[in-house]
Amino acid sequence: MTAASSDVRVVTFDGPGTPPVMRRVPRPAAPPRGALIRIEACGVCGTDLHILQGHWPGELPWPITLGHELAGVVEDIGPRLRTDATGAPLREGDHVMLPPLNACGVCEVCVDTPERANKCLNPTYYGRKIPFQRPPHLWGGWADMLFVDLDAFPATKLFRLPDDMPLMVGTLVEPYSSVTRAFNRVDALGLGAGTAGASVVIQGTGPIGLLATVAARQRGAATVVAVGDPETPRLALARAFGADATVSLEATPDPADRIAAVREAVGGGGADIVIGCSGNPAAGPEGVEMLRDGGTFVEMGQFTDAGSFDTSWHRFCTKEVQVLGSWAFTPDEVAQAMRDLHAIQSNHDWPRLHTNFDLSEDGVTAALSAATRMTALKATVVPAMAGDD
Repeated sequence: MTAASSDVRVVTFDGPGTPPVMRRVPRPAAPPRGALIRIEACGVCGTDLHILQGHWPGELPWPITLGHELAGVVEDIGPRLRTDATGAPLREGDHVMLPPLNACGVCEVCVDTPERANKCLNPTYYGRKIPFQRPPHLWGGWADMLFVDLDAFPATKLFRLPDDMPLMVGTLVEPYSSVTRAFNRVDALGLGAGTAGASVVIQGTGPIGLLATVAARQRGAATVVAVGDPETPRLALARAFGADATVSLEATPDPADRIAAVREAVGGGGADIVIGCSGNPAAGPEGVEMLRDGGTFVEMGQFTDAGSFDTSWHRFCTKEVQVLGSWAFTPDEVAQAMRDLHAIQSNHDWPRLHTNFDLSEDGVTAALSAATRMTALKATVVPAMAGDD
């Protein structure tokens, strides 16, 4: 958005495989129970890539604006919106994030089993499920602004970020929420299956894998091993952010050799916990073989449908493993992730994680390419950067 214009830039896509299209829409005023958020930064998620590859399990209302790992500033706020989702006061100028999946809070799942509100029967999705055609057309993170209206979408949950949390770290609250749920699933098992003191293997060294590495360390894992590629920037950053050892897919192409390398790194008997973050369905059976007997496998890298894989149920039985799926997060886990990330925000060199791109057709194209080719770990769209559009 330029100083000379009240128009707001917003990028849309017409369907899988289509290029980004820059549009301009009039800047709206905040509704009575809502706000206008100036987006400072919004990451490219693996889910965005899968949606553009046609992997979303169901229909989407194309054209849509993608982008959901966002952090921004309350530019305008209505008189009837006074608090965020946690009850904290909310005012103009506050820094905020908004998750893509917002549980309704009133369906039988949300009411009867709030710990499973991630499986809400009537969720509101930003960054994919609200069509661009719906005025005022600002429903995703790859834009100058995001429009929030709790009268139209009462499930919407804004979270005020801590005042001292850098906004680029704020963009990581959403992916850290997904990681938080995955580890909460493990820790809820009891029976000695928790993360503290455990050996943990992370399959995948993309942004989710890196944040899972950070979370494993934060929760007191004894040993953390990351499996992925490429060495630069991903494996190097995994070590910098807490992995004791890394196993390269390229340098160790045989799955049997990778399993052996992981077992050696964790002490020979196999890992207590394996977290699947790669997005590759075929990694699942390999991850199970990286476990000790009685270990726990958590798959959290299949938010979209990337396909199936061949396996033998015999191995699951004879190893007597726990196999858990983890889907997104509950509202409480967003708040938990924000607190946890805030607690360690000074422990890591977060700028090493981000590669920034401008909000333009070329900029978004380059961000998607860098994320797909893995030349950037977290490609991030920054509207304030100068672009061509």
